[in-house]
Amino acid sequence: MIVDTNSVEETAKQLYIRALKDLPDDIKEGFQRLDAEETDATAKTILATMIENIRVAYGTDNLLCQDTGIPIYNVTIGGGVQVDGFALKEAITRGCARATTEYPLRSSVVHPITRENEYNSCGRRIPLINFDFSDHPDEMVIEMIPKGSGSENGSFLKMCIPAEGIAGVQTFVIDKVLELGGKVCPPTIVGVGVGGTSDLCVHLAKIAATRPLGSRCDDPRGAELEEKLAKAVNSLGIGPQGLGGDSTAFAVHVETAATHITMNPVAINIQCHSARRATATFTPAGIELGY
Repeated sequence: MIVDTNSVEETAKQLYIRALKDLPDDIKEGFQRLDAEETDATAKTILATMIENIRVAYGTDNLLCQDTGIPIYNVTIGGGVQVDGFALKEAITRGCARATTEYPLRSSVVHPITRENEYNSCGRRIPLINFDFSDHPDEMVIEMIPKGSGSENGSFLKMCIPAEGIAGVQTFVIDKVLELGGKVCPPTIVGVGVGGTSDLCVHLAKIAATRPLGSRCDDPRGAELEEKLAKAVNSLGIGPQGLGGDSTAFAVHVETAATHITMNPVAINIQCHSARRATATFTPAGIELGY
């Protein structure tokens, strides 16, 4: 399959807008589940307001949140796909910029030192474009995630030592979630990376935070840790927007990687209640949009 970069550019544009306007079904269902299980009256009121915001945003064709975030594109390429990698990156960047200037969207991207804003959601090394490969030969998937600063500021890394064991990992996660409280707009998805190197661990936490609700870590030990941490996090009483209740997190997701014998890094990345994402799957039959 040969990928047309003009189609990629237009799709990258549409994905950014789509992600900002329409929440995935798994997150909507997550809200309904939390609302049904919540026992605190104030928390139920806040959840109802959030659910109404989702409905109004969709019904009026408006954004779910004013924070258009740092644009992230995750590209997964099958072995039979023919595409110029550099041209692919350039097409995605152009599409991202066009979404911002043509829709238009608020540009939240600035230079880290001068704070200069190019007003196109692009800048030095942004949009962030990650590449991976799959065993689906005639398929390429582009996932778009606008990562807002409120939740992204809830990111942490600790280089644990093996002697701290899994208890050290759990303590670090719980302590940081408690420290953040309502700053990350709960209910959240708490992404946890365990293992690898420092940079890989942080990347794993981001992957975990942006996974669909209902998915499980494919490492059985990681899946066990997800369940334990989810129960612990939702027993903290932080609740929606940090005002108390049972609904602190939709879920805790964990991703793992092998690491060095003398270290055990753990990273945290939070996704806020507006857990936005959109995908496009390119096949010989055409382009299918999804979440």
